[in-house]
Amino acid sequence: MEPGKTTKYSEKLARYILIAAAVVLLALICRTFSKVLIYIAAAGVVSLIAQPLMALLRKIRIKGKCAPDWLLAIVSILLIILILSGLIAGLSPVVKELVKDISAAAGGTSLDGVSENLALFNAFLRDSFNLDSDFRIEMIVLEQLRSLLDMNIFGNVIGSVASAVASIGIGVFSVVFISFFFIKDEELLSRMICALTPDRLEGKVTAALSDVEKLLSRYFIGLIIEMSIVGAIDFLGLWAIARLDFETAIGIGFLAGMLNIIPYVGPLLGGAIGTVLAITIRYCSGGSVGLDVNFWLFLVILICIFAVAQLVDNFILQPLIYSASIKASPLEIFIVLLMAGTISGVAGMLVAIPAYTVIRVVAARFFPDTKLIRRLVGEPSSEQ
Repeated sequence: MEPGKTTKYSEKLARYILIAAAVVLLALICRTFSKVLIYIAAAGVVSLIAQPLMALLRKIRIKGKCAPDWLLAIVSILLIILILSGLIAGLSPVVKELVKDISAAAGGTSLDGVSENLALFNAFLRDSFNLDSDFRIEMIVLEQLRSLLDMNIFGNVIGSVASAVASIGIGVFSVVFISFFFIKDEELLSRMICALTPDRLEGKVTAALSDVEKLLSRYFIGLIIEMSIVGAIDFLGLWAIARLDFETAIGIGFLAGMLNIIPYVGPLLGGAIGTVLAITIRYCSGGSVGLDVNFWLFLVILICIFAVAQLVDNFILQPLIYSASIKASPLEIFIVLLMAGTISGVAGMLVAIPAYTVIRVVAARFFPDTKLIRRLVGEPSSEQ
């Protein structure tokens, strides 16, 4: 082999080795600092949702002057926290009502009643299985209860709960803190990424980041609107048709709307849980709550309420959101969600659409002349 070709081959091999080493190093960094990356990603989502709030707040002027961005960022974060707190508080009525009704239904139960039932069951077991006369199932139950209430296990549970609460607290604080800087300076994340980008690619990267920011902001806001509308339809159906009380209906509606964030699986899960909760509250209350019909008709009414909400979502809300926000057809989204669900389950389905949006934009900006990319995403546009 000629010396010139050997040198060229060696340089190319060295470049490939450096690229492979960089990829491995990046993977190790992502694995080591996965929590930090999750916090940054969550803060990025919050900042995208807060952009319309910032734009609205900037229009408010006092004596012709707008408030500084740091103050508007704080107000935006407080508004988001207030809205989330209100939504989370919407779950408490249905939980409170469910616990109250079940407790009322079980109010007549006492230790004497439990012992009596255990004694009857014990006699049944002795007669059926020819057990010794000294066999007492009560002793087995008590032994199991003692093992469950072991102080070591109790201490471990308390420690695990305390650790989880601390981790959640650290996570929430980290997301809020990072979100403040992303919201205050909308170009901060873009500048951080561009700082790691070669000069010859910086223009394309900047354009791609701008497109991604616009599309994801529309998507997340559209997702919130979708969840709100689905929850509202479920609430109105449960309250006006199934005749559940206001707090129970709004709690179940909120839960179903929140679960709607999980594509395909979420609506089924929300409908199933909502139906079980509604039936439990209806019959634990002794029939004082809910429409005065038989069990099967009440079940059909509940199923129809959740089905109508999902039909509206599937045929009206989702096509509008996906076509207007991420510029993708329903078939594209369905295939992407199936692939993501196969690879990573529910977690993969949650991040599939944002990730696919980023991939589409990057492909359109960096490979605009590729036939497959042109057919799939069309010509890149700054107005995306």
